[in-house]
Amino acid sequence: MNERDDGAWFAPKSHGYGAGLPIAWQGWALLTGYLAVLLLCVGLAAWNAEVGLAGAILLGSVATAALVYVAALKTRGGWRWRWGKDD
Repeated sequence: MNERDDGAWFAPKSHGYGAGLPIAWQGWALLTGYLAVLLLCVGLAAWNAEVGLAGAILLGSVATAALVYVAALKTRGGWRWRWGKDD
């Protein structure tokens, strides 16, 4: 299969475990949406120290879990440990 046709949104990291930078517009959109949610969490925490902070922690946790899940599914070659050029 051609690498351009594999449906990946993220490049794999060259060293270590996980995803690198987005390589498709969908990956950039996902990352931008995640950052927007984090800014919303900051606003919630500043709005109310008790309820807003709890909501911000919950929303940020769900958004982070969703980002990690989708990035793991949409990384070229999947998530595995990589040692650099030898791998």
